[in-house]
This record gives sequence, C-alpha cells and structure tokens, in this order.
Amino acid sequence: MPVRLAGAYHIETVLPSTTRTVSGDTGLLEGYGPTSTLRAQLDVTAASGTTPNLTAFIEDTVDGVNWNVIGTFAAKTAAGREVINVTTPYADQLRLRWVITGTTPSFTFSAAIFSQSPGA
Repeated sequence: MPVRLAGAYHIETVLPSTTRTVSGDTGLLEGYGPTSTLRAQLDVTAASGTTPNLTAFIEDTVDGVNWNVIGTFAAKTAAGREVINVTTPYADQLRLRWVITGTTPSFTFSAAIFSQSPGA
C-alpha cells in the first residue's frame, strides 16, 4: 500500500536498492486504482559487465494474470535516474518489471512510485 505524505500525496518504495543480475518483477502492488496521477522513478547507481542493459516497465492488470505495459523507462547502460509519468488510465494492481541483458551484467537500482489522490 502507498504511504501517505502531506495532503493526498503518496510514495511507495517498490524496489529497495540492491544489486541485481537477472530479470524480475516486484510482484503485485495494490491500492493505485483511486489515484489520479502516477509518477515512477528508477534510480540506477551502478552498472557493470559487458554491454549491460536494463529496461524497466510499469505494468497493470485487471485480472492478476495478464499484464499490460503502461509506462516504459529508457534502457539503462550506466548509472542514472529517470522519472516517468503514467498518463493512461491504469488498474488498481501494478508491478514494476525489469529485464537485464548482457554478458555478466550487474545493476544496482531502486524504484519508487509517487501518486496523488483525486481532488488533492
């Protein structure tokens, strides 16, 4: 569940910073249906390997089985931060999915979602 900040703004660290070497996802993140705006931040603090590549996606689902890409971060090959806005309507259930490729790739990264309830 998102953590309430001042007003009706919420922040949730959906992925704590750690080193990852394989593709994966956060698992189900619930409670976003009633929000009116969504911003996602990907923070890559280290990258190594031969031609390392990290691509991350924000996805939603209405049935818990079939996932739809609603936001895509630019591919990362080095340290950097990116924030994207999700402007399309989205379901209550989200996840962050990432794909890591390259030869012995390694990325240290984290992700957070900022949301706002209607009328805030």
